[in-house]
Parts: sequence; C-alpha cells; structure tokens
Amino acid sequence: MWSLTASEGESTTAHFFLGAGDEGLGTRGIGMRPEESDSELLEDEEDEVPPEPQIIVGICAMTKKSKSKPMTQILERLCRFDYLTVIILGEDVILNEPVENWPSCHCLISFHSKGFPLDKAVAYSKLRNPFLINDLAMQYYIQDRREVYRILQEEGIDLPRYAVLNRDPARPEECNLIEGEDQVEVNGAVFPKPFVEKPVSAEDHNVYIYYPSSAGGGSQRLFRKIGSRSSVYSPESSVRKTGSYIYEEFMPTDGTDVKVYTVGPDYAHAEARKSPALDGKVERDSEGKEIRYPVMLTAMEKLVARKVCVAFKQTVCGFDLLRANGHSFVCDVNGFSFVKNSMKYYDDCAKILGNTIMRELAPQFQIPWSIPTEAEDIPIVPTTSGTMMELRCVIAIIRHGDRTPKQKMKMEVKHPRFFALFEKHGGYKTGKLKLKRPEQLQEVLDITRLLLAELEKEPGGEIEEKTGKLEQLKSVLEMYGHFSGINRKVQLTYYPHGVKASNEGQDPQRETLAPSLLLVLKWGGELTPAGRVQAEELGRAFRCMYPGGQGDYAGFPGCGLLRLHSTFRHDLKIYASDEGRVQMTAAAFAKGLLALEGELTPILVQMVKSANMNGLLDSDGDSLSSCQHRVKARLHHILQQDAPFGPEEYDQLAPTRSTSLLNSMTIIQNPVKVCDQVFALIENLTHQIRERMQDPRSVDLQLYHSETLELMLQRWSKLERDFRQKSGRYDISKIPDIYDCVKYDVQHNGSLGLQGTAELLRLSKALADVVIPQEYGISREKKLEIAVGFCLPLLRKILLDLQRTHEDEYSRGVLSPGRHVRTRLYFTSESHVHSLLSVFRYGGLLDETQDAQWQRALDYLSAISELNYMTQIVIMLYEDNTQDPLSEERFHVELHFSPGVKGVEEEGSAPAGCGFRPASSENEEMKTNQGSMENLCPGKASDEPDRALQTSPQPPEGPGLPRRSPLIRNRKAGSMEVLSETSSSRPGGYRLFSSSRPPTEMKQSGLGSQCTGLFSTTVLGGSSSAPNLQDYARSHGKKLPPASLKHRDELLFVPAVKRFSVSFAKHPTNGTFASDSMSFLLTMSPLDT
Repeated sequence: MWSLTASEGESTTAHFFLGAGDEGLGTRGIGMRPEESDSELLEDEEDEVPPEPQIIVGICAMTKKSKSKPMTQILERLCRFDYLTVIILGEDVILNEPVENWPSCHCLISFHSKGFPLDKAVAYSKLRNPFLINDLAMQYYIQDRREVYRILQEEGIDLPRYAVLNRDPARPEECNLIEGEDQVEVNGAVFPKPFVEKPVSAEDHNVYIYYPSSAGGGSQRLFRKIGSRSSVYSPESSVRKTGSYIYEEFMPTDGTDVKVYTVGPDYAHAEARKSPALDGKVERDSEGKEIRYPVMLTAMEKLVARKVCVAFKQTVCGFDLLRANGHSFVCDVNGFSFVKNSMKYYDDCAKILGNTIMRELAPQFQIPWSIPTEAEDIPIVPTTSGTMMELRCVIAIIRHGDRTPKQKMKMEVKHPRFFALFEKHGGYKTGKLKLKRPEQLQEVLDITRLLLAELEKEPGGEIEEKTGKLEQLKSVLEMYGHFSGINRKVQLTYYPHGVKASNEGQDPQRETLAPSLLLVLKWGGELTPAGRVQAEELGRAFRCMYPGGQGDYAGFPGCGLLRLHSTFRHDLKIYASDEGRVQMTAAAFAKGLLALEGELTPILVQMVKSANMNGLLDSDGDSLSSCQHRVKARLHHILQQDAPFGPEEYDQLAPTRSTSLLNSMTIIQNPVKVCDQVFALIENLTHQIRERMQDPRSVDLQLYHSETLELMLQRWSKLERDFRQKSGRYDISKIPDIYDCVKYDVQHNGSLGLQGTAELLRLSKALADVVIPQEYGISREKKLEIAVGFCLPLLRKILLDLQRTHEDEYSRGVLSPGRHVRTRLYFTSESHVHSLLSVFRYGGLLDETQDAQWQRALDYLSAISELNYMTQIVIMLYEDNTQDPLSEERFHVELHFSPGVKGVEEEGSAPAGCGFRPASSENEEMKTNQGSMENLCPGKASDEPDRALQTSPQPPEGPGLPRRSPLIRNRKAGSMEVLSETSSSRPGGYRLFSSSRPPTEMKQSGLGSQCTGLFSTTVLGGSSSAPNLQDYARSHGKKLPPASLKHRDELLFVPAVKRFSVSFAKHPTNGTFASDSMSFLLTMSPLDT
C-alpha cells in the first residue's frame, strides 16, 4: 500500500490510496473510530498534532475505469477536502476476494462496466451500508434498454417512438414481426425506413440503421469505436432474425449527437460529437482525441437532465440527447460516465461530489463542517446601490473586435444583366439585395468580365458603366483566388428614378429618369488575431458580472458563471449580425465566457444565432434615410469652409455641446487646412510605401495579418484618389476610412517605421471624432430620429427580454427550474452602438437637471471621443423577492457602459471613468459624497474581509461571495455611490413605443443607472468584492430610501426600483499577447456604472 498527497501545501490529512485491499485496510470496520483509522494510515507522520477524523471514500470499479485520466483528475481534486480520504479497491480484490474482506468505507462510488461483478458490489453495500453516490440496484435496469425506456416514459421524458420485439418463447405476443421492403411492423406498430434497431442489452453496441430503397437501401452498422471508425455501411437491408430488439423511429439530427453528463440533479455538462451514423469516421484532433463541440442546453433540456439523474438514482450519469424537429429526445442512458479533457468539469465534479459527501456524512463524524452556500446556488449579488438582490437578467450589446480596414466602392449600374441578377435573387421583394455566397459573387464577376470584354471591343457602345469602376470591381472579386462571404460582399439597391435623383431629392415627376441599381462592393474588415484575443479576454472578464465571478477572472476557470451555466438556472442566447467579423467576435467571446476549447468555427455554428433576425443587428449603411442624407450634406457643407471655426460653426456643428466634440474642433480650427495637411501626409505615405517596395530587402516582407506592401499601397492609393476630388474639394465621408487605416497601421505595422503616421493619426482622429458621431445626427432630435431607424428592432427585443424576465413565475422558489438568470448577448457594429447610446442619452430617460448622478454619467459619455472595438452597453436587472411585486423596491436596473479597447492615444488622454462595482475598501474618495452608501460604514479597514448583508431569506453564511479578493490590491480606486433624489421625466422626451398598458402600470417603468467601465490598464482595484453592509445593517436596521423615477415613455418598460448609482473602480482585461503573427498590447477601458 502506498499513498500520494493531493498536492503540495494541502492538508496532510488528505490522502489518495491506491491498491487498497492489502493488509491494514482490509480489517477496517465501519464502526471503528475515525481517529484510530487515521493513526494507522498515517503511522509514519509526525504525531504532534492529533489526527483529524476522516471520511473514507471507496472507489469500486474495474481498473480501466478507476485509474482512467478523468477519474484520476477528479479524485486528486476530491482529496483536497481536508476530511476526505480516497481508497481505490483493486480489481483483484473486487473479483477474487469475498466482500467481507473488502476494505470498509463510509462512502462508495461504484459502477458497472464490462466484467464488473455488480452482484458482489450490491452484497458489499448491504453488508457495510455506505453512502452510495450512484445507486447499485438501479444499475441492473440501466443494462437493459427496455427498462431504461420504461423508466423514461414513466418520468414523462420524450423519447423516440419505439416498439419492443421480445423473442421469448414465454411471451409469444411480443414477438410479432412483419418485414416489408421499406418498413417493419412490430407488434402492430409500423416503422417505415429509416428506422433504428437496437439490441435490448445496453452492453451490446451493435445498433443498425436501415435506409429506404429510395435512398439506396442497405444499413449503417454502428459499434463501439475501433480506432477511427464507429460504423460501417452494409448493403444488407433485412433486419436481424435472432435476438430481441427495440425498433424506433430514426430522428434527423443534422449529423450531431449531444452527450450530457450530470453531477447531481442541478449540474449538467453537454457536448456534441459527429453522429456515428453519419459516415462512421471518428473526427479526431491533432492529439488523436475525438472532437467534441460545445453545446448550450435549453432550460427544458436541463430539466430533462435533472429528471434522468433523479429517476435512475445516479449522481454521476451520462445520457444521449437527439435534437430533431425542434424537440429533444433521450435515446440512451449510460449510467456512470465522465467528460474527457475538460479541466472545468473536473473541478466542478470534484467540488459537487465533495460537498455532497460532506453534507451527508460530516454530522455523523462530528466534523466541524458547514455547508458552503455557492454564489451560483442563489444568484444574489451586490447592486451598485449597495443592496443584495437576486440577479435576474443580463443584456449586453457589444461591438466587434479589432479588424482589418474596411474598404468600399460604389457605382451606379444600369446594364440589363445586373437587373436580371437582381430579379433572379429576389431583390425586387425589398428593393435590396446582399450577395455573399461564392456562387453569387461568381455571377457578379462573370457579368463584370463580360461588360469589360464588350467595352474593349466597342469603347463607345451602349454600356453606361465606367470602365475604371468595372476594372476595380473585377480586381477585388479576383483577390485571394477564391470567394468567402467573410471578406467580400456585393450589395445592390434599386432606385426607380436613378441613384442621383433619389439622393438629391429631385422630383421624379419633372423628368422621367431610367431606373438604376446602386452597387456597393465591400471588402476587408476581417477580424484580426488581436480582435479574437480581445473578444476572448472580454468574455473571461465578463464572468465577473455574475455571482461568484469576482476575483481573478483569468486564473480561476471554475468561476460562478461557469457553474451557473451548467445548471438549469442559466438561460443564455448569443446573437450576431451577418458580418463575418461580428460573428467571429461572438464566437471568441463565448469561448472565453464559457471556458470552451478548440476552434471558433464549431462554436460559431453551435452557439451563435445570426440568421433570420429581421434586421435586429444588421443595418444597411449604404441605404441611408432621407434624414441621414440631409445630416451628411449639412456636415459636409460645414466642414468645407476654409475658415477657422467661429461661434456660428460651433452652434451648427455641436449644438449638444459634447466635450469630446468641442475638444476636436479646437484641435481642427480650420477644417480645410487640416484636410490639406491630411492629404499631404497621405501623399507622403504612399510615396514612402512605393520607395519601400523598390527596396530589394522588402521583396518578401509580410505585414500584419498576411498583408503585403502592394496591398497596403492599394488601400492608401485608393484613399488618396478618393479623398481629394477633381474639383479640389474634399470628400468628408472618407475621413473615417483614413482614420481607420492609419490607426490600423500604427497599431499593427509600426515596425515599418513610416514617417508622418503619428501626425496623420492625430489629425485624422480629430476629424473623425467630429464626423463619425455627427453622421448619426447633429442635433438631439436628428440623433434620435436616426437612432430609431437603426435600432428600433433591437430596442423592442431588449424590452421583450426584460419583460419576459419580469413575467416569470416567482412563486416556484428561487432554486426551481423555471427560475433562472437570463443572459442575452447581442454582437453588432458601430452604428447600432452609437444609435443605442443616442436613445439612452437623449430619449428622456432621466432629467439630468434634476439628477446629479445622471448628469455625471452624461458628462462621462460626453467626454468619450470614440466607441472603439469591443464597446459594451450592459443592462442588469435585479429583483428583491422579499418585496411586493408591485412595489418600487421590487426591481433594480443598472446600465453599464465601456468605450471598449483603449486606442493608440497616449495613456491618460482618455476620460477617467467611474468603475463597475463599489467595494468596501475604497472609502477615501467617497467621503466627499454624503449620499454614499459606503459613508454609512465607518471604521472599516481596507483589508478587512468583505461580507454580504445577511437577511432572513438568505442562508446564514451569506450569498457565497468571496470573503477576500484573491487579487492583490496594488492601486486604490475610489468608490462613490449616490441615490438618485429626483428623476422626473425630461420634458419633450422622445417616444419610442406606444403604450398599451394601463396608466397604473406605467408608473413602474424606467431604467437604472448609467455607467462607464470594465477594463483598464490598472490591476483590479477593489471592485472584486461586495460592499460591506453588515455593520450598517446591524446598527441601523433600516433600508435606504428609494429615489423617485417617472418615465412617461414605454422605452425599455420594466417594473424598476427608483434607484440608480454611479461607482468608481477598475477591472482589468489587459495584458500583452504575442504570437508568430502579432505582438499587440490589449487594454480595455473600464466598464462604468
């Protein structure tokens, strides 16, 4: 017998014994005092400290299972419980020794596999009466598929339609089989092909699927994996004539099976694999492991997992789900089985098993162990107003990550071939058409080549399209040698009276103009490796927003969110627009958020919804409304004046008096002079690139993301041509593209050492900081009008998300399957984020003249000059279920905002934000604010463990928040909270929705605090833990007075507490990430509240 300590630094009482069954352990009796047992086990240890009582956990299984990698990983973690000692019964003992000689244990983990003597295990259980993790008697049923299906039916769990053929002489009535060419009839039930034939013994894996003659007939024969194969095709179409079988309907599952693994009734891990019925070839990765894809279980599927676990009395249990026709069906229950190659699962499994054992046995041994309350068991967290409430809903709107420069070309086309293409793909239904698929782009390229060939033959022919534009269209479509919708697309918009007439607002009655199509070609804009890192890191950091997520988000993969997500209490959906960069950002974010592994493509396919969303997150920026055309024309007119900005220009261009806008106008002074400088710098830049291309040392030079000097020159030369027009005037619409390009090159291609890029960046940023936000409206009224055009569907969806949360049934209890945290993540482009912020800022949500806190939030937004990559707007809804449902105290809503990754500007130039969560240790800066919750807790030491407010409905240990932040607080960050005193609706507020609710309900509407920042270059500064309100609660015994809020519109209508808060703190998501293809410093601006 030998022992292995769990890990260095762990308690010396936790041991992991292998080969148990030798002398010493075999004589241990269940009634023996734990102290005596431990003295035998630890006889070689120092005996200065009295040994602690130990609970012996026995592992009784075949060696192949008990010493497998998953089991070893879990047992090593299980040994970290101070009072648990694990022994593994050797296979020789199990097979050859009578159960009376088996070592005693207090808890038994035992399960059947091939060759395992289940009868002896049952006898041992009766003899020693240990606590069973997996019931042994039920394992007899699991070995018989007939019994499995019977139990599933009794529990009301959906399973495929089936019939049992029992070839048993004692039951002839169950042996009626009539076989036809394309069907079988089993005891009166008809199963047309394709159908499935399963042996009744669960140990027999020879499952056959029979195909109809119309599909070629034959059968697919499944078997337990052998090497890289799990099935083979056979031409045999007749069913087996010996043995008993279950016949069931074949379920079309799109080629994937879902494997679900429970650990207790409240935890389920799921992953998908390629169905063995598909082609029989097992997909393996570079390490030879079968490829598994991440899967999000629905609330109903998590409830099914709970039912399976409870019905079969198997704490650790695996089963198979088939998703078909919008439903989920259980087709197999495997009993004890583990997830392979998932550290998160190993952590979770060991923790749940350890707590289960301790909860059951600790009282018998008088072990001083209190049941830990997990933060995710009841998702109660501190709100920014300092109260403890249950988190109900998290909604986030997030911009995509870092991308390559977007490039665009517009041309008017009138050739019949383009109109035929437009009609072929249904463009006349909506007047717009988007072409992304390879075959569609090939059609556009074929037309372009034909027109160019005709123009070459007859230069003065009837073709109206410009040769230069057609050549550019052809060259871009021919790039890369293949098509992909991720990096190129063509949009066509129908104009019945011509593009020019429609854009200039001419009266089509005055002159009859021929219809035309506006063709917009877009390329570039791909998510970069840096963008993937940004999204994945933000996903990891986003866990901090959830119960149990505080602390080192990157260093601890078993955060509260991950366990929350594996229970039935997390309802997560991820949406993305149809842009490739947005979809890949969503997939990378999901990978970080849920600690997934592997490539982004399977994550994207399985977890991100992007089809048929009716404009929810997509916007056709090239089909502008008349209001946008007028705004752009006015903006261009103002910026074409060759004179310094005067008071009149400030009034025309910045009527909202935005701080960032005024600062940029101060830098610009004379817009034409600055444009002259920008154009000169671009000319100098293209000259430098041409010179560099002539240098023999630059022949094989590879720029960031596989770009070449030639491609770099192409994008700068196009900007050089397009920016200054033949008339000498500047095309202001190119300013965002110029800033986009120079920012990209400064960040990613700085090693080229091109001169003048820093000055070009400074000037183009000043211009872009005026042009970009003002293109979405100059005045408040125009900003709202344009914003509604962009994001009205999204606003309605957010409203629906919040209402559905409110309408959930609360009476079922906080841990019931119907009660969950709803998370909705929306990934989109800059236009939607600008528009949504305009609605929040100018939509009459609150009156800043009456609300100092809202004014501070608006001041921060006013100082933000750029909504950079990964900009986030987060809405969090909390509920206090101790309050009356109609009370203003029932709900609390927080609104958070971060301007995303930090740009290339110097450190310190960005406005200082407030912070995500208040913390009890940061009191200095708040002392000036008499409204602060923290001021009510005097004498609090900065390093004292944070505790949660204890109230009667909550467990005595508090809601499971960490008592001390695991991070070192090396920089103080202030914390300030203010309760909104008055929050009356702004006069003239913008009405987005017509209200159909009674006036009495309208009083409850509104949204909570505006905020600002989850990520910065500083280390976490005190925002990882809850405010300490315990002392205040004990001494004062009263609640904070709510502030009033009246919002006359139905904008984001939810019953809301009239409480809003602003907090100052920091969260990190920064670090240096280097690889072969990049070296990029990622920093995030803080998420503020």
